[in-house]
Amino acid sequence: QVQLVESGGGSVQAGGSLRLSCAASRSTYCMGWFRQAPGKGRTGLTTITGAGSTTYADNVKGRFTISKDNAKNTLYLQLNSLKPEDTAMYYCAADDVRCGSWSVANYAYWGQGTQVTVSS
Repeated sequence: QVQLVESGGGSVQAGGSLRLSCAASRSTYCMGWFRQAPGKGRTGLTTITGAGSTTYADNVKGRFTISKDNAKNTLYLQLNSLKPEDTAMYYCAADDVRCGSWSVANYAYWGQGTQVTVSS
């Protein structure tokens, strides 16, 4: 089992930045970030392996950056140039087997989420 605890969400104005964190109870092969807006499904944003290989969804490339501190088992997501449409609950996910997928079913472990609200 892996426990994931997100933090760092909040309310910002459009154009602002936030840094999300996800503390994991142990290391895993893959970690990633997803988000879910009200009334919509959970969508993948970015993933990273323990070796540092990353993938990004097209709609966040150049604005969001994923990083990981392996010594602390902590995942980060830097959110820049935020837009009102980025408003959502942001979730940390992890898996021991595969990486790079946007399918929710491919991640065995999930955090409780942290809310990001962007006002215009």
